[in-house]
Amino acid sequence: MNRFAALFVLMLGVTALSACETAQEQLGLNKSAPDEFKVVKRAPLELPPQYTLRPPSPGAPRPQEQAMVDQARQTVFGGEDVSGQQTLPTTSEGVLLQQAGAAEIDPGIRSRVDKESTEMVDENQPVIDKLMNLGRDTQPPAKVLDASGEAERLQKNQEEGKPVTEGETPSVEN
Repeated sequence: MNRFAALFVLMLGVTALSACETAQEQLGLNKSAPDEFKVVKRAPLELPPQYTLRPPSPGAPRPQEQAMVDQARQTVFGGEDVSGQQTLPTTSEGVLLQQAGAAEIDPGIRSRVDKESTEMVDENQPVIDKLMNLGRDTQPPAKVLDASGEAERLQKNQEEGKPVTEGETPSVEN
């Protein structure tokens, strides 16, 4: 009897929900027509008014495309293309550039920076590689500290009032 009562209540609930419009929309039972005001008619394709257009030559740059330098200049400075225009700085701008040292620009700065960055490759090595000497073909020679000589050097520096880092650290030669 309980099964029939549960089935009856379930059928009654489904019938009641089917009459509800929002339940039908949620279940996807209603058809939704497109909004007549949102439908846009597209214009038909037309031929250009000039039929005497020349076909493009292979490999020629497109006329609507700009060079990358011009695109970058236009993006940074905005407005029209300023490739041929040189504007003179205002007096305050000129003073600022002069004080910043813009007049003494090194023309070879790019090559100098590249050279310095290639020299710094070893310095930018991870710490663990430096500690364990990974990636090096030759091991640096190990030095054994001369304990008595180091104690004398430290005592001499202390008596003379010098810092402990001053002077050569004595090592035992093998």
